[in-house]
Amino acid sequence: MLALNAGDTGSPLLSHVPFLLAEDGELVHAHLSRANPILDILAECEQRAVLAVSGPDGYISPDWYETDPGQVPTWNYVAVHLRGRLRLRPEETLRGHLEALSAKFEQRLLPKPPWRIEKVSERQLQALMRAIRPIELEIEAVDGTWKLNQNKPDAVRLAAAGHVEAGGFGSEILLLTELMRSPPKAD
Repeated sequence: MLALNAGDTGSPLLSHVPFLLAEDGELVHAHLSRANPILDILAECEQRAVLAVSGPDGYISPDWYETDPGQVPTWNYVAVHLRGRLRLRPEETLRGHLEALSAKFEQRLLPKPPWRIEKVSERQLQALMRAIRPIELEIEAVDGTWKLNQNKPDAVRLAAAGHVEAGGFGSEILLLTELMRSPPKAD
């Protein structure tokens, strides 16, 4: 989720964006629909923005702790916030961005033969590309956060992880349970 302030209105603007992290880890490449009001603000000048990237998450029932009846429901999660300067990218970078973006996501569908941009006629592709605009976020800070019951005793945390794996709900449950079993160490 991309977020920035909306100038004089004082309200934040939010947009869900597909994106790629540059190989050097210093830039995020994305695109927005030309109808997106964020582009109107970027046309004036670059802006400070945050890209919130959600990882696995899921509901934790207090019953799953098994040993402590004084608990309440909670939600476990992993998230990263990329903070920096958001700006427009040159129009001529759009096709390469779209090719790289689709290649990245098509790779996750293997062994399906990857879709390639060449499947679209040049005329249709140009029309579609006129509807979007490339942008980039220059990353100045990275904030990671997680709640994986790391504050609980091992036996309690592991019991909850087993219940999440057996019948929990959320996003990427198997990865969430793996992280609950071995949470990252805080710096």
